[in-house]
Amino acid sequence: MRAIAQDYEMLDELCRRTTGSTAEVVEATLAANPGLAKLGPRLPAGTVVQIAVPPKRTQKQTINLWD
Repeated sequence: MRAIAQDYEMLDELCRRTTGSTAEVVEATLAANPGLAKLGPRLPAGTVVQIAVPPKRTQKQTINLWD
């Protein structure tokens, strides 16, 4: 998925705006966009970013020992 940064938007804000979450999305997006970190913490307006959404993890079943 491609997204365009707004004025001085941070990467985590861009990820949350486009996917609704930042969990593992920011790290995957940085890995998918070489050189993105060199732009600094605030992205210039109009920067095109390829948002990498990691695969969903299956939830492990948990057992409560005490109620």
